Amino acid sequence: MVGFRPADVPPSAAVKFVGAGTAACIADLLTFPLDTAKVRLQIQGETRGSAATGSGSTVKYRGVFGTIATMVRTEGPLSLYSGLVAGLQRQMSFASVRIGLYDSVKQFYTKGSDHVGIGSWLLAGSTTGALAVAIAQPTDVVKVRFQAQARCLGRARRYCSTVDAYKTIAKEEGICGLWKGTAPNIARNAIVNCTELVTYDFIKYMLLRSTQLTDNLPCHFASAFGAGLCTTVIASPVDVVKTRYMNSALGQYSSVLNCAVAMMTNEGPCAFYKG
Repeated sequence: MVGFRPADVPPSAAVKFVGAGTAACIADLLTFPLDTAKVRLQIQGETRGSAATGSGSTVKYRGVFGTIATMVRTEGPLSLYSGLVAGLQRQMSFASVRIGLYDSVKQFYTKGSDHVGIGSWLLAGSTTGALAVAIAQPTDVVKVRFQAQARCLGRARRYCSTVDAYKTIAKEEGICGLWKGTAPNIARNAIVNCTELVTYDFIKYMLLRSTQLTDNLPCHFASAFGAGLCTTVIASPVDVVKTRYMNSALGQYSSVLNCAVAMMTNEGPCAFYKG
C-alpha cells in the first residue's frame, strides 16, 4: 500500500475478529480450570439444588486450589475442562466482537478525532460488550451449566454433550432459556468493559506519559494486570448473581433481583464475593 510500511498498515476488521477470538481461545485453554473452580465456588451454598449441582448446602469446596484438588480427586482431572467446547465457542463469538469491534466503535464515537475522552471509552466498551453478550449468551449458559454439574456416582448427568445441552435447554425452557441471564450478563459486561478496557487505556496512557516505558509488552502487561485487578473487585457481585441465575433450575428464582435478595438473605453479603 502506497505511503505505508508493512507494519503501519492497519489490520482489517476480519483480522481483528479472528485475532481477538483466537487469542481468547488460547487464553481460555490455559485458564479454564480456574474458571471452572470459580463457578463451583460461586454456586456453593445455595439452599436448593440448582440446574446441575446437587451439592445442597454442604460446604464442599474451600479456596480456588482446594476446589481444583477436590474436583480432581472426586471427579477426575477432565472435570476441570467440563464445558470447554462451549467455552471456546463463547470466546470465538464473544471476544471477537468485544475486542475486535472496540477500536472501530471508539473511532465512531470520537468521529475520527485524535482526542479520545473517557466518555468515548465508556460508550465503546459498553456498546461492544452488549453486542457480544447478545450474540454469545447461549454459549455462556451452556458453559456455566457444564462447569456447575458435578460428576457424582449414582447421579445421571443433566447434559451428555454440548449439542445435547443446547437441544435440552431449548426443549425444556424454550428458546429464551438459551438467553437466560442476559440482563445481568449485559450489566456485568458493561461493568467489565467500562472498567477493564477504560482502565487499561488509562493506565497505559499514564505509564507512557509518566514513565520511560514505551508502547510494548511490559507496558501492555502492567496495564492489563492493573485493569484486571480493578475489574475483578468491582464486577464480582454481579458475576456471582449472573452465574447462579444462569445455572438455576426452571422456577428456582422468579427474577435476577430475587436471586440477589435470596443470596443476601440466606448467605449474607460475603456471598457476592464467592470465587
